[in-house]
Amino acid sequence: MSLVVDASVALKWVVAEPETADALAFLNRERPKGISAPDLLVAEVCNVAWKKARRGEIDRLHAIEAARRIGLTVTRFLPSRLLCRRAMEIALELDHPIYDCLYLACAEAENTKLVTVDTRMLRKLADTPHSARAIELAAALKS
Repeated sequence: MSLVVDASVALKWVVAEPETADALAFLNRERPKGISAPDLLVAEVCNVAWKKARRGEIDRLHAIEAARRIGLTVTRFLPSRLLCRRAMEIALELDHPIYDCLYLACAEAENTKLVTVDTRMLRKLADTPHSARAIELAAALKS
């Protein structure tokens, strides 16, 4: 079964951060099965790489390489335009940013789970019907 990842996980595939080792282990294990994401993921990861380059946390070449590599890591990109209506419904229901809800709508469309390290989002989903649709990276590695 293919899983959906958000930018909080995918960024760790191209930029060293806490939990990068777990994110890479997840990528190596799940990539043959397939990893999906909304196309927004590329822009989000590239934006964070740009910010890190601006702050001097990574060099310019690393940011450019991150932009090149991120598009190669995901097996299937779903167009955000096809997910935006459902994502808006979820965002309004949860009172949560639509960017994150696009990933949740993608997981719903793929009938799978969203893997994330976004603890704020996971807290927001707790005690809602959407909680079963998302899983923390560490828990995904154990399953």
